[in-house]
Amino acid sequence: MAPKILFCGTVRWAKKERFDMFEGIAEVLDLDVSDRADLFAAFAQGGKYSDIVAIFRDNSVNERIGPFDRELVDALPASVKWVASNGAGYDNVDFGRLKERDIKLSNTPGAVDDATATTALYLIISALRQFSIGERSLRRGTWKPAVSESAFDLTGKTLGILGLGGIGLRIAELAHAFPMRVVYYNRKPNPNAPEYCEYVGDVKKMLGQADVVSVSVPLNAQTRGLVGEDYIRAMKKGACLVNTARGAVVDEEAMIKALEDGHLGSIGLDVFPDEPNVNPRLLEFTNATLLPHMGTHNQDTSRAMEVRTMQNIVDYLKTGSGKDIIPEMQ
Repeated sequence: MAPKILFCGTVRWAKKERFDMFEGIAEVLDLDVSDRADLFAAFAQGGKYSDIVAIFRDNSVNERIGPFDRELVDALPASVKWVASNGAGYDNVDFGRLKERDIKLSNTPGAVDDATATTALYLIISALRQFSIGERSLRRGTWKPAVSESAFDLTGKTLGILGLGGIGLRIAELAHAFPMRVVYYNRKPNPNAPEYCEYVGDVKKMLGQADVVSVSVPLNAQTRGLVGEDYIRAMKKGACLVNTARGAVVDEEAMIKALEDGHLGSIGLDVFPDEPNVNPRLLEFTNATLLPHMGTHNQDTSRAMEVRTMQNIVDYLKTGSGKDIIPEMQ
């Protein structure tokens, strides 16, 4: 009997790939429950999902079944050995409890790098050039405003990257083309960093050099609120803060305070701590470029993410492992 795979999420762009990848090696089940309680009943002994071995998950079904938290992990049948999460971030999955139950979790590093980096580049350009102010002015029928004191060109400016992983490296590559000087902080130098990426071993010294700081660290217990009052005040007066990582990495109150008193010249955000809710105070700042978490919001990246998520399941079925197991489980 072929192993059963449950899709807790929608494969929208890679439908053909899904058929081709699992044909002959697994029975694919699509989520067919009305709510969380119905799902738990299906996981229970004798339920229709009681013998699944792997799960494809994304956030598209959260409204129906709720978060992938400890309660849900505890309800998983003993047969489950792999959860493949469609996305680079996995702060919304209780991976600690999965680890306790010896269930592997994979994500999609690499597949999101280009789209997230181009989103960061858009935010850098828009925030530094104050393009969002101009667009709003045009839509009001007032043509364009006077040149803002917070408006700058990118050429020759210094970009500081907090977290030079795959996404950070791609941001650096794009920014270098202007050219911008690129400095970065990691806990240790990235051996894959090109020579134009200057490592600064003291994070506050790095922040103090940057005209723009781009945040590219994952959200975990150590990074929640990482960019707080001390980090923000270590930045140059009038500098720009861009966040395409997770909203909770930045202390929102400290950021708003710095906007109010002029220490931050502008911000560009694609992520917020309480999505989809956005702090209404942010909407008041004309020097804020805001996006509704659109970092990977295109069909090319979405297809690549879907394929990579499924490939991790295929690799598990064929070899017992996969290349994208999260670092906390390696």
